[in-house]
Amino acid sequence: MSKFVYIADPMCSWCYGFSAELRRFLQTQANAELDIIVGGLRAYNRQVMDDGQREMILEHWHKVQQVSGLPFDMTGMNRTGFIYDTEPVCRAVVTAKILADDMPSLAILDVFQALQHAFYAEARDVTDEKVLAKIASQALNAFDDSDSFDSESFHEVLTAPPTRDETRQHFEQVQRWGVRGYPVLLAVKNDGLHMLTSGYTKLENLQEAYQQLPT
Repeated sequence: MSKFVYIADPMCSWCYGFSAELRRFLQTQANAELDIIVGGLRAYNRQVMDDGQREMILEHWHKVQQVSGLPFDMTGMNRTGFIYDTEPVCRAVVTAKILADDMPSLAILDVFQALQHAFYAEARDVTDEKVLAKIASQALNAFDDSDSFDSESFHEVLTAPPTRDETRQHFEQVQRWGVRGYPVLLAVKNDGLHMLTSGYTKLENLQEAYQQLPT
């Protein structure tokens, strides 16, 4: 069994660009386990986006689109009064980890990538907690091929103080590790954690880095 730690933020455009490469890499690993730690790229931001910020972000998005070939709907950045706060979407990932702790770890990756797709490809407002609860619960049900999760229950846990605290703990852990940019993928080995990538990369580079690690 191969174990990995993924440090990322669903509203990080390079993390979205990396999503397909990460999925392909994990598919090459038998019974891969993935622990997702959310980074809080712009957590607790309270500033309404101005034109300068919008142009800077869209410039990054265009670069990611060119490199990755993934779909983008840029119109979401035109939302009036939009605040680019990544804490709620990170908290949705933490909520999924709490509610689906008995499911395979890749179920959480499905939630993470569903939130990414909703934001980047569908221009949905993933700072809205009700939107988050709907997207995440649907992703969990799709993974499990069931109706075990509902948006109301998900929303209840999403907005609970302990979930907010646990999300903050994720951010603090990332800071303690000294991570300053995303995505980061680490391999878990007997002698500790090994860096596979810090930043966007392709499948073949991940495979090469992994093959060079001690067994």
